[in-house]
Amino acid sequence: MATMHAPAIERSADASGIDSALINEWQRGLPLVSRPFATIALALGTGEENVIARLKALQARGAIARVGGVVRPNTLGASTLAALAAPELRVDEVARRLAEIPGINHIYLRENARNLWFVVTGPDRDYVDAALRRIESETGLAVLDLRLERAYHIDLGFTMNRPQERRYHNAGSARPRPEIACDAIDRAIAQTMTIGLPLTSRPFKEAGRTIGLSEETMIRRVQRLADAEILPRIGVIVRHRALGWRANAMVVFDIADDRIEAAGTALSQAPGINLCYRRTRYAESWPFNLYCMVHARSRDEAFATLERAVGQAELATVQKEILFSLHCFKQTGALITAPEAA
Repeated sequence: MATMHAPAIERSADASGIDSALINEWQRGLPLVSRPFATIALALGTGEENVIARLKALQARGAIARVGGVVRPNTLGASTLAALAAPELRVDEVARRLAEIPGINHIYLRENARNLWFVVTGPDRDYVDAALRRIESETGLAVLDLRLERAYHIDLGFTMNRPQERRYHNAGSARPRPEIACDAIDRAIAQTMTIGLPLTSRPFKEAGRTIGLSEETMIRRVQRLADAEILPRIGVIVRHRALGWRANAMVVFDIADDRIEAAGTALSQAPGINLCYRRTRYAESWPFNLYCMVHARSRDEAFATLERAVGQAELATVQKEILFSLHCFKQTGALITAPEAA
């Protein structure tokens, strides 16, 4: 019976089922073993070669960005959210300039006078500051530097066919994280994980070879970074728009300082809120200090999710702005090592 069942896995319907399982169930918890895809294949009732083939196909069509890791902000490197107001006729030009700067890993056009929003990452804060100065010099546009002050919920997960399901929640893990000293090798490992593991039978062996590490050492040190939640998620990193989550809005609130801790905690726990954090406010030019993201399949769904979340967090009377995403110009992993090394 087993030999007759195996070929059926390759049929298109079964391939679709494997794809769905890889996306829905393996966005975190990649087995940190010599042959992780064989372990996944065993769980899915298929073969290692089929899992690798399906992951390559998902990546080729843009449904997933990589199989790898996500680095917790401002641990091994530095990062900030930034925004500028690009004249309508200059949007594409300015976005191209931003995309050319190493370390700018997310660039979105949003519905707001400040229409270009981007994340600047780098090995340290000096690198990030230099990138912001370069942007202002090259574009002639003022940049708003919105530093992360407190993360309430920063973990993302998207299903293929279960809208409204909250996949993961990480609003400040209750479990204590071990404090570890990191070195240049840890940075190189984390950079490799943000770029993505090779889709081969022994990905850690191949990835470790580029850093000068044995497979055993590579796996052990990745596990160490995961235990410290420097790599809080290791698995299939999806592209949510390709999976149908196209109505995505960043919502910003102006919260009184004595209320923001309670507001951020409550908002982060509302169903449908995928990201929630406190950032620097500028009293006159940008008074907002609490941010969240809503990812939905339609605007109506996004508004309904937001209305429920705002009600649950008792923020209905608070000043807010809703900035829907219009276009994604760039989405890659963070820059952790020097650009030439990365």
